[in-house]
Amino acid sequence: MASTPPAIVPEPGANGLTLFSAPHRLFFAAGMVQVLLTILFWAAELAMRLAEYPGRLVIASSDVHAWLMVYGVFPFFIFGFLFTVYPRWMAQEAIGRTSYTRAALLLIAGLTFIYAGWWLGRATLLTGLAIFLAGWLSALTTLFGVYRRARTHSVHEPLLNAALIAGAFGIASFMVGVVSGDRFWLALAREAGLWLFLVPVVFLVSHRMIPFFSQSVIMNYLMQRPGWAPPLMLVCAAGHALLELSGLPQWRFLVDAPLAVAALHLSYLWQFRASFHARLLAMLHIAFLWLGVAMSLFALQSIAWLITGSDWLGRAPVHALGIGFLAGMIVAMASRVTLGHSGRSLLADRMTWLALLGVNGVALLRVAAELVPAGAAAVLNLSAALAWLAVLGAWVVHYLPIYFRPRLDGRPG
Repeated sequence: MASTPPAIVPEPGANGLTLFSAPHRLFFAAGMVQVLLTILFWAAELAMRLAEYPGRLVIASSDVHAWLMVYGVFPFFIFGFLFTVYPRWMAQEAIGRTSYTRAALLLIAGLTFIYAGWWLGRATLLTGLAIFLAGWLSALTTLFGVYRRARTHSVHEPLLNAALIAGAFGIASFMVGVVSGDRFWLALAREAGLWLFLVPVVFLVSHRMIPFFSQSVIMNYLMQRPGWAPPLMLVCAAGHALLELSGLPQWRFLVDAPLAVAALHLSYLWQFRASFHARLLAMLHIAFLWLGVAMSLFALQSIAWLITGSDWLGRAPVHALGIGFLAGMIVAMASRVTLGHSGRSLLADRMTWLALLGVNGVALLRVAAELVPAGAAAVLNLSAALAWLAVLGAWVVHYLPIYFRPRLDGRPG
């Protein structure tokens, strides 16, 4: 008897209200717009520098770039993910629409004032930062409410809560720096945001989710989440920030090298090579491998500084970390969450796979810019920014419309 061909279900039409039907939709959509705005700003700044016509901003453009990269992009994906998984991890009810919408809109409104403030003045900038911080605290309060009501917790949630508090502290520090003009507070905001907030959050999510996803794809997979890894990571990340702020980068290898070894060991333990059975899983493993690479570069940089008294790698390690690990993990995780929570198959199509490979190419290009003479470095730096726009621009165009359409399977969310 001939089988009946499957019915072709048309994809639901776009609807603006659908954007608010689940936290990941609203936060991820804002994050994707921010990915492009942030790097567009930096590409324009680099182009003006090459033309010897740098922009005039309220604070140094390098500080603007650092703040936008640390606080203006990744938090949208982080909050969108945590608002989705916190209730599931701790067997609680889903977070209500009012709570996640309030937090997201405050963050978006704050950023609107912040962008204007870079040019219009400190008062506008501080207004935006205050609104943005209010949105951050709103999100933190909601997530902590889920945590407080839960009867059991894993090691991840309390550490994630602490990292989110560190992020709020970093924003407050930046505000002090803007008011006082004291560069220490701007540096504190940068280091706290990167090493006490971003790296811990992305590491902790990776530590929880990569083995979980791997066991459903890799045959005979033994799920391993070593208990020593989260505390080691926190000690090493905090130590890195402390040594950097203390003006002792030559001793960073004492904390960078252990974290590099731990990260590379986890890539091996989680079966990096076997992950290529499924591209969507491989994307997570590839992004995580960059943590081991970046921390190895940080350790080598520190040792060279100790021996020679010179910095031989410049910003190469931080861009290996920021682009290869952090941006790569955001592309990998956001793609997976978007596909899974829109009723689509958990399969990385060609565009998704190329986006992750493109991020890796951007990371290599940006690292290379630190290893060549100044003239070539400026061109490579701008080339990396334009490549970022091209690669992630295509990724955004591919995924952004999904957040405005109902799930293909007809389920809510």
